[in-house]
Amino acid sequence: MRSVRGERVVRPTEEDEVAAAGSELIGGPVGRRALVGGHPMTPVRIVVLCALGLFALGMVQKLPCYDGGWFFGAGAQYTHACYSDIPHLYTGRGFAAGLTPYFDRISEVSGGMEFLEYPVLTGLFMQVAAWLTPGFAETVAEQQAYWLVNAGMLMACAAIMVVCVARTHRHRPWDALLVALAPAFALTATINWDLLAVALTAAAVLAWSRGRPVAFGVLLGLATAAKLYPVLLLMPLFVLCLRAGRWRAYLTAVAGAVGAWLAVNLPVMLFAFDGWSKFYTFSQERGVDFGSFWLIISQRTDGQVEANLFAILLVLLGCTAIGALVLCAPRRPRFAQVAFLMVALFILTNKVYSPQYVLWLIPLAALARPRWRDVLIWQACEVVYFFGIWLYLAYTTGEEQQGLPTEGYQVAIAVHLLGTLYLCAVVVRDALYPERDPVRRDGSDDPSGGVLDGAPDRLVLGRPPAAPSEPPAGETRHAVRWGTTSR
Repeated sequence: MRSVRGERVVRPTEEDEVAAAGSELIGGPVGRRALVGGHPMTPVRIVVLCALGLFALGMVQKLPCYDGGWFFGAGAQYTHACYSDIPHLYTGRGFAAGLTPYFDRISEVSGGMEFLEYPVLTGLFMQVAAWLTPGFAETVAEQQAYWLVNAGMLMACAAIMVVCVARTHRHRPWDALLVALAPAFALTATINWDLLAVALTAAAVLAWSRGRPVAFGVLLGLATAAKLYPVLLLMPLFVLCLRAGRWRAYLTAVAGAVGAWLAVNLPVMLFAFDGWSKFYTFSQERGVDFGSFWLIISQRTDGQVEANLFAILLVLLGCTAIGALVLCAPRRPRFAQVAFLMVALFILTNKVYSPQYVLWLIPLAALARPRWRDVLIWQACEVVYFFGIWLYLAYTTGEEQQGLPTEGYQVAIAVHLLGTLYLCAVVVRDALYPERDPVRRDGSDDPSGGVLDGAPDRLVLGRPPAAPSEPPAGETRHAVRWGTTSR
């Protein structure tokens, strides 16, 4: 169909069997003679409304904990699967006592943690929420208010995230429904503060798709100041730019990322180095934890696993494999594909795979593999793990040991790891066989690639470089539309 501006918009109900079947709930696929332009409810606005609605349902799912499960008896927050770090850390990290993150020691209220163990931008987010939290006579009421304030701020991050995903691939705004309607998004959105980094990363990917490497670098640097994982996107982007010979854009992006990261971190680094460095030392010293395959190994062998060294080796091997995929694939893989693979590699090999880490992957998955069947299979695995970890904690912390025993929890870990690996395998297959990539079936090259979109290859291993296929009739490649940014 065509939008108001006359641009071609892909109808998911025409090319996706699962989307077509699901559309029967609202009247079935759009017909050829349907009037689709000139309506105020654009695809982006519909996607945002869906995301906000699902976010609100996720808040309702936390209601048993809000009403007491977080505060009166630890078991209830696990049996109701409504746990959140946010109310606990309001008191446990000194915000309720008015302490300043990174500058004030929190040992007396944290139970052993000397400083806040979060990156600087996330710490600022937490502090702003504390400033906005009204004071009450009872601490429980303040914790409830703090969670609500954070939920409102995270809801704004969720809206930004889905808008950016909807606009990254110009002709595929409906793919953002894969984000807006993801069950794991609703269940994990308010567990922690990850949505801040996810929203900034989605904005960075949008900026890159528009051929704006400076904005991409700045946004990615800010995202890295909120969570470490966004910096990983620079690694596969390096290999993509190597294959396409787009060095100027890449170096500009790196400079922007470094500058933005320093602008946020340097003041705290200079005046409160011990507090600033806590996140990095904590990440290094942290042992094997929930959700990782290292935990299965540790539990099955009844011993400590030296995960740091082996995790680094696995990441290096994975990076080598991703680099080989980029340089040897018959057609240069799309940026979203290799970005998804890079972040998935980091999560799969990490010492911990917390439930909310799935938020890191959801926007990238929607861009890398916009097919409802594959995304729903992966999401089903994540939902299994979401309930599995809380039932396991209910079993291990409760006196009656009601819940999921260790063996059952190990199965839940395996399920969500296999679900992520399944989606990785499908993305790799699309990269090796571009004709199976749903994004490229209409003749597109790399809608999220920015200066890479339509760029000829400069370095390909194993054969001479070749220019990408021509765009469909009447279409102009993104790199051409942006003029000098593709040079």
